[in-house]
Amino acid sequence: MNPTTDRNQQLFDRARALIPGGVNSPVRAFRAVGGTPRFVQRAQGAYFWDANGARYIDYIGSWGPMILGHGHPRVLEAVQRAVMEGFSYGAPTEREIELAEEIAKHLPSVEMVRLVSSGTEAAMSAIRLARGATGRSRIVKFEGCYHGHADALLVKAGSGLATFGHPTSAGVPPEVVQHTMVLEYNNIAQIEEAFATHGKEIACIIIEPIAGNMNFVRASVPFMKRCRELCTQHGALLVLDEVMTGFRVALGSAQSVYAKSLPGFQPDLTVLGKVIGGGMPLAAFGGPRAIMERLAPLGPVYQAGTLSGNPVATACGLATLKEIADPAFFPALAQKTRTLVDGLKGAAAEAGIPFAADCEGGMFGFFLLPELPRNYPSVMQSDSPRFGRLFHGLLDRGVYIAPALYEAGFVSAAHSEDDIAQTVQAAREVFKTLG
Repeated sequence: MNPTTDRNQQLFDRARALIPGGVNSPVRAFRAVGGTPRFVQRAQGAYFWDANGARYIDYIGSWGPMILGHGHPRVLEAVQRAVMEGFSYGAPTEREIELAEEIAKHLPSVEMVRLVSSGTEAAMSAIRLARGATGRSRIVKFEGCYHGHADALLVKAGSGLATFGHPTSAGVPPEVVQHTMVLEYNNIAQIEEAFATHGKEIACIIIEPIAGNMNFVRASVPFMKRCRELCTQHGALLVLDEVMTGFRVALGSAQSVYAKSLPGFQPDLTVLGKVIGGGMPLAAFGGPRAIMERLAPLGPVYQAGTLSGNPVATACGLATLKEIADPAFFPALAQKTRTLVDGLKGAAAEAGIPFAADCEGGMFGFFLLPELPRNYPSVMQSDSPRFGRLFHGLLDRGVYIAPALYEAGFVSAAHSEDDIAQTVQAAREVFKTLG
């Protein structure tokens, strides 16, 4: 499109004059794929329309929250009703209790919940609570897992086994991350060595059970089992970051998926976001009463937030959770997602393009690799230039996937069989050009 008539380009130029990079979250800038970001004008169901009025089938869904699709009528009704009652009070509401009850009903590991406004805030607070509950300072995270942009979590792996991380962002002093150990995802030997060396000092492991920020990489069942065993053995807490997977891969979240193979499996703390807010800024962390009661005002671990439990956000989240609690919801959503993934696999195979994909519930990911990676170094072997061509080929055909190689995708209940068929056909056409 002519830049002088492209409203997306015009808006991007205006944005860059006032907003760093022209965006308020880096991945939106299209830096990984090139080109001009699409500025969304409106969204409905499985689609959004950009500033030029072009329609796209949306597979990011606000990075996961829009599990019902955009503008679900019962969610809209709940939000409109809440807005008429007031935007924010800074005081308790009944709906906060109802949302906490709904979360706890579906997650046996969660007896108490603290609501916050973002996944970053929830993960940061859960780690503070883990440290307060154990009296320890050191934490373990895994390379390729993202837990928000709190200073202690913006770290890359060290140079050897069980080594401490180094800051990955300017403005994070090395001493801030000196207690953060960064290990390789799915590497049992490394996690065993870390606990053998530092077990008495480790407050917690924090892990994405399905890592959605290196596209879609599962923690293997043996790896998750060993993490649980080591935490129990050494008195550390296992923190599952389910900001992305919570109520997205199953009604019981990813922890219920692992419990099928590991009877009795539960984390000590769970971090939630995205779906529980239905698209509004809302997140949470929760766990057993004995741990959660260490939070202020009952205990010495401080956490607070002016907008925590916002009445409009809780209305949106509560309405969303009630809709997805229908017993037929997740089987239907999982089938749609599987149909998409199988279709993409078939289209790539026809064109002879290396392609591996996986999915769970309404979350999926794919790699331009012959087999699924198990950790960050293997994810990095994916063909980035080819992905950029795939992204733009799909975009030109009205399909919007994540504008970055290392982000998962999301299917909603609003995606139709025809939407998925159109997507697979678009991919088939683009794959033919990638040889």
